Amino acid sequence: MIVDDHEVVRRGIADVVSAADGLEVVAEAGTVADAVRRGGLLRPAVALVDLQLPDGTGIEVIRALATSSPQTRAVVLTSFDDDDAVAAAVESGARAYVLKTVRGAEIVDVVRAVAAGRTLLDERTLTRRRQAHPDPTDQLTASETRVLELVATGMTNRDIAERLGLAEKTVKNHVTSMLAKLGLSRRTQVIAWVASQHSTTWR
Repeated sequence: MIVDDHEVVRRGIADVVSAADGLEVVAEAGTVADAVRRGGLLRPAVALVDLQLPDGTGIEVIRALATSSPQTRAVVLTSFDDDDAVAAAVESGARAYVLKTVRGAEIVDVVRAVAAGRTLLDERTLTRRRQAHPDPTDQLTASETRVLELVATGMTNRDIAERLGLAEKTVKNHVTSMLAKLGLSRRTQVIAWVASQHSTTWR
């Protein structure tokens, strides 16, 4: 099963996997709700799950499938390269964490390996990543941290400005600076990043 909210990406991955001998795409989903429903019904051997979905995160999908379809092995397939997201994937039970920059053949290799029972993620890998990459939020000012928290709830710059009593332009500047310091480019990445933090720290 392929879970990704971008239809073009989803179809591209489906074509690559379907073309491989012995592999079949039994379902596609673009939301957490869809993935949980279809996964529970069809019980796929492997679920390729994006972290960023319109109604939640891929971590929620993985945790739900662990109950409704325990035989399904999850692979996180995302453009979001973040240590805390990797940690959340490990704790939720994902067997692999793959970036979308990989080639199609590599996705097929990962699916085959995970279907065969292998785990391509472990705590040692996670520890090495954490040691190599310090916490990026240490660079944020108090104002940027507050803006980060509100962006993560889905609030617009105007909403945040009203909440904090700031000019909308000031909020926009805070958002731009915060994204740069975190190495992100979009607000949706902030939402996924904070969700992954909550999955690991406040579970």
